[in-house]
Amino acid sequence: MTKILMLSWRDITHPQAGGAEKVTFELLKRWSRLGVTCTWFSAGKGTEVKEGVQLVRSGGRLSVYWKAYRFLSRSHYDVVIDQVNTIPFFTPLYYKGRSVALFHQLCEEVWFYEMGFPLNYIGYYAEKMYLSLYKHTPALTISESSKNCLRRHGIRGAFVMSLGVDSQPLAKVGAKKEGSLVYVGRLKRSKRVDEAILAVSIVAAHVPSVKLHIVGKGEEEERLKELVTSLNLSKNVIFHGFLPKAERNTLLKESCAILVTSVKEGWGLIVTEANAFGTPAIVYNVDGLRDSVLNGRTGVITPKNTPASLAGSIVGLLSDDKLRKELSENALEFAKRYKLNEEEVLNYVMGAV
Repeated sequence: MTKILMLSWRDITHPQAGGAEKVTFELLKRWSRLGVTCTWFSAGKGTEVKEGVQLVRSGGRLSVYWKAYRFLSRSHYDVVIDQVNTIPFFTPLYYKGRSVALFHQLCEEVWFYEMGFPLNYIGYYAEKMYLSLYKHTPALTISESSKNCLRRHGIRGAFVMSLGVDSQPLAKVGAKKEGSLVYVGRLKRSKRVDEAILAVSIVAAHVPSVKLHIVGKGEEEERLKELVTSLNLSKNVIFHGFLPKAERNTLLKESCAILVTSVKEGWGLIVTEANAFGTPAIVYNVDGLRDSVLNGRTGVITPKNTPASLAGSIVGLLSDDKLRKELSENALEFAKRYKLNEEEVLNYVMGAV
């Protein structure tokens, strides 16, 4: 029986699990249904089997890489997938069997948002150095933007897998709440949620009923709440924290648009998930988001990556019923086209493609 080992620093049960972990879990559990023995090694404690996937945890945020090396040295797998999420597992240095590098996105400029000096420069240049180790390793990624990033670092011929959504797309677009917008994700500097809030402060002068629902938590939460208070936007910006999936989906369904202002994304899975509920996205023109949004068809890519430009795009959407309806319907149809191509990805991982 084919055995695959996935290495990543957090698994689907981690409190900070996001889009990368959701995609990883979907792949592994679907491969398990195809008869593949799938093991997912990550930081933490304990083992369990979740929907056919064996979760093995050992070590902490940094020691997990050494623990993975030790684990792999006494195990045998047909393929090892080295998920490069900020820090890689460096499998090309010690693993002699078939390995595949999985890149959801590269950090690049994100280092300068998430880390202070001098760690930001150390991380930025270290990434360039360790990527050179993977030049001869088959690579897997999730968008053409990420593939182009890898190519710039000498990693050529990466396989781009199609992403699906974990919610059944609606049969048709439902009713929207007037002026309702939503953000879903971690509250961290590289997500630039503060710029979405600044945009809403501009929009409020034109559309007083505008409301931005912020779903998620993170280290930026207090700073963002202080910003809302300073801008006198307490009636226009609502913080929900983490929500159960059903409640989150209701907000996605009722909103006129989802806002995504990240520095960069691998794809922006939340965009496609919102599309599945007939909700278009208004996004910055950055890697990943320019892949997941068809500008003027399924959503809007702002002319400039600024709060003022974002505000203009929001006002344009909220004040044009015809455009909003058209984008909503196109977004829903676009989401229906996306399905995780797990068998094709498996063939690539196994070396059959």
